[in-house]
This record gives sequence, structure tokens and C-alpha cells, in this order.
Amino acid sequence: MMIRITRIATTIAMLLIVIGICLTGAQDTSAADRDKLLSEPGVYGTFATFRIDDEWRRLDRQTRQAHLTALRNVVEHHKDTLAIDTYLLQGLSDYADILVRVHSTELRANQQFLLDVIATPFGAYLTSATILNGLTKKANYVPGFPDQMKADLKVPSESGLYVAVIPIRKDAGWWALPQDQRLAMMQEHTEAALPYHKTVKRKLYHSTGLDDFDFITYFETAKPDDLHSLILALSKVKEARHNKRFGHPTLLGTIKTIDQLVEALGR
Repeated sequence: MMIRITRIATTIAMLLIVIGICLTGAQDTSAADRDKLLSEPGVYGTFATFRIDDEWRRLDRQTRQAHLTALRNVVEHHKDTLAIDTYLLQGLSDYADILVRVHSTELRANQQFLLDVIATPFGAYLTSATILNGLTKKANYVPGFPDQMKADLKVPSESGLYVAVIPIRKDAGWWALPQDQRLAMMQEHTEAALPYHKTVKRKLYHSTGLDDFDFITYFETAKPDDLHSLILALSKVKEARHNKRFGHPTLLGTIKTIDQLVEALGR
């Protein structure tokens, strides 16, 4: 009897969520331009990690599948207006189980997506581990780099299965430096990173005032050893001396489509 009541309650909750999504999204029929959201400046990126309560894994398979279906429905609905990426951290990180990266031109849209996720039956079993917010901007220092370095940076980087997210906070001394000194340090930083440019794809978010950090660095790669070597190389340049906080958390996982994530969690 209790199992039947639980399933009925889950079904009712899913129907309410679907109805709510339809009502809130009825006036917005434009599809998100994923390429623009992932490449242009002035876009907000939100990184949200969650731990899955052990109680959820004790639910019967049918109930868990229903919960994951509700999660997939929320993601599919918001893909009309957001660029959404999902990742599995479980097995590579003890900090959290899943990571969601969301891009939009309105920070409140990222917020609403996460509220809708939490409102699902699955959301009742999720505990927020961390939320990071950042903004994409035009490169501050690249225009002052030598022409050859600019050309090298235009070579496409390869993506891969693995993802890492490392937030960074600078010290006050960094911001007090004149622009030309910071430019020289960032040129040294870039020289150290170039050997790994092809195999490690990077994206930078500015988060001062939006978070406790100043930057969020995002990496994709098929070669975790190259990511390891890249971070070691960057730790040796002068600019790294101004890192007041590097990581904490450092998030490591694998890229999963929403279908792949649902399959992995539903096993």
C-alpha cells in the first residue's frame, strides 16, 4: 500500500511540474542558439553540483526511473532558451555526484532552471554541494600579445570525455598591478599553456562580485595527463603567485548527455 501511495504521489508531482513548465514557457518559443551562448561575451554561466541522497538509491527501480524522466523533461524544456550541459562526477570526485553547466544571457534564467530541477521528485533527494556563477567577457590581454601567439591561440582545441572545473581567487596585489605588468605575466602564462592548447580545451568565466571567486576555469580533454601537465606548468609562472585560492573545490568528471546521465544514474 505504501509503495502504491508513493508512486501515485510521484506521478502527481510530475504532472504538476510539467503543467508548471508549460505555463511558464508558453510565451517563449525561440530556440537557444547554443553556439552563440558558448562563444560570445556577455553570457552568464552557472555551475551547479549536487549530491544524491543514499535514500534515493534505495527506492525501487520504477520510481527512480520516473524521477529521472522528470529531470530529463525539465532539461529538454529549458533547452529552448538555455545551453545546458550535464556531467557525471560520481566515481571521480567525492565532492558531488553530478554537475550541471547552464548558459544564458539572463542570470535569472539559470536560476529558474535550477529551481525547476529542485522541484522535481528527484530534486527532493538532491543536496546542493556548490553553485558557481560567472560571466564571459572579451579577452583582456590577448590583444596585447605578439602576432604569432595570437595565431597559435586561434588553432582549435580538441574536446574530450573528461571535464574539470577549477575556480580561482586572486589576491589584492594582482588587482593593484599596472596593466602592463599583468599583461607581461599573462603572456608568460599563455606561453606555458600553449603546448597543451590543442589537447586541452579551456573556457574562462569572470566571477568577481557574482561569487566568492574571481574566475572559473573550465577544461575539456581526452587526455587527463595533459591537463595535469598544464596545471603544473601554470603553477610555475609568476602570475600563479597571486592565486589566493586555487580550486577548493576542484571538480573532475565525465561529459554526459542528459540521456547518458539518466542511464548511468538509473542502473
